[in-house]
Amino acid sequence: MSEAHAIVAIVERGKADPIVERAKEFGAGGATILFGRGTGQEEFQKMFHHLHVEASKEIIIILCTEAKLQQILGAVVEAGKLREPGKGIAFTFPISNLIGLEHRRSL
Repeated sequence: MSEAHAIVAIVERGKADPIVERAKEFGAGGATILFGRGTGQEEFQKMFHHLHVEASKEIIIILCTEAKLQQILGAVVEAGKLREPGKGIAFTFPISNLIGLEHRRSL
């Protein structure tokens, strides 16, 4: 298997499904969506007084190969409008010691 990477995006609750669908159009095989609650609202409000940030979050985790990383990440950022303040964040990291996907040749 090629080197695996994870794309993580944290967005407002209710926004993950269309982001994941767009990521699939660009090569993602699927995603895991978790629910969470943000704790940084006070600091964010100090910087961006006019924006409301919902505390409930959805955390999207997508595993992919290095070859597909940039195109899928770009789709996530575009679909989630993550370059706009208050829409969410995304980051990536390499995966090591991946166990449980031996049956899949590529992610």
